[in-house]
Amino acid sequence: MIEDMISRVPLFTTLPRNEVEHLARVLRPVECPAGTLLFHEGTYGNQYYIVLQGEVEIIKGLATVSERLIAIRGEASFIGEMSLFSPDGLRTASVRALTDCRLLRMTRLEFDALLHRYPALAYEMVRILSTRLGESENTMVRDLRDKNLQLQQAYDELKATQAQLIEAEKLEAELGIARRIQRNILPQQPPHRSGYDIGMLLEPASSVGGDFFDFIPLKDDRLAVIVGDVSDHGIPAAIFMALTFSLLRGEFARAQTPGEALLNANCHLLDMNESDMFVTLLCGILDFNTRHFQYVRAGHPPPVVLDARGREIELPRDTGTTLGLFDDVMLDEKSVILPPGSLLALYTDGVTEAANPQGELFDEERLTGVLRLNLAHSAQQACQAVFEEVSRHCGTPAPQDDITLVILRVE
Repeated sequence: MIEDMISRVPLFTTLPRNEVEHLARVLRPVECPAGTLLFHEGTYGNQYYIVLQGEVEIIKGLATVSERLIAIRGEASFIGEMSLFSPDGLRTASVRALTDCRLLRMTRLEFDALLHRYPALAYEMVRILSTRLGESENTMVRDLRDKNLQLQQAYDELKATQAQLIEAEKLEAELGIARRIQRNILPQQPPHRSGYDIGMLLEPASSVGGDFFDFIPLKDDRLAVIVGDVSDHGIPAAIFMALTFSLLRGEFARAQTPGEALLNANCHLLDMNESDMFVTLLCGILDFNTRHFQYVRAGHPPPVVLDARGREIELPRDTGTTLGLFDDVMLDEKSVILPPGSLLALYTDGVTEAANPQGELFDEERLTGVLRLNLAHSAQQACQAVFEEVSRHCGTPAPQDDITLVILRVE
């Protein structure tokens, strides 16, 4: 059955049966005789294939003097995925049917929709693609080594340059995948609710950052708001971020309090964390009807709350520890009633710890001042104003660290 074959695809092994049956219904079958060129390197691609029967060969430089076989993929493999993550959508290799093949075709829109339904697939996709990138790199290195044995001493410099180019291409491909994962799993727009105005901003310091945020609608007219900061940048941070993001979504759906959700998520992170990374978090649940905001901090900067006149509402603070490293964590659990006309700001330390050339931090006092000046503006305008002031303070257009802001105004 097609369902059984889909379930054998490494990327889809964790999908529930109803999702597998849905894919079997919507994905289109394709029959390809041996020798059929499925797609050519450098052409635009917005489709992805699953091999049900037969084998295909992955080829670089097809029909050129540098043509080489990268890999052979068989049943339960997926092909064409790299163009879905490439910014320009171009195929990175050619694929040809080695035998008579039967395939299933998935479009870019179908793939994005599946990723939105199951964000955890992003983590699995990165893992599988990282393995493939490593295999491809090993193949390329072996080819280069065989060729370089035939070269004279004059080609030593060229050999070193080629090795650097391979590493640069590999890194760029991985970063492109991570960037696309972040764009797909983070909210594209803030929630809309009568009586409230919500703004959001995330500016990564590098092409792939460790900051993230999320909004999770809950029953009884409540909203979970999450701001987090992973301890690193690049591919490792993107993987750990996707993992934490997915765990928090699952735990907030069933936990009674933000603290319970974080403690449960920490247990899962400890089981899965092999890189000694950690994450700081500020998570809260807002009751839209009562304006009650119950929040918990795990090693994260505290929220800022201003009343309608711009006066800061002092919130008690306790020490909270980060998640992902220790079984016994201390959380700072507090709550506040947001008055009419008030403003609530959640942020990462990329805001308050941004330093100018003299080493002076932007700090919480400056942040509060900018928020006070923008109290009458929209929440999104307030986010942008804070980012511009941080950039002005640092004297550079690009942030030194990831900057994330979620601002909520009570109208």
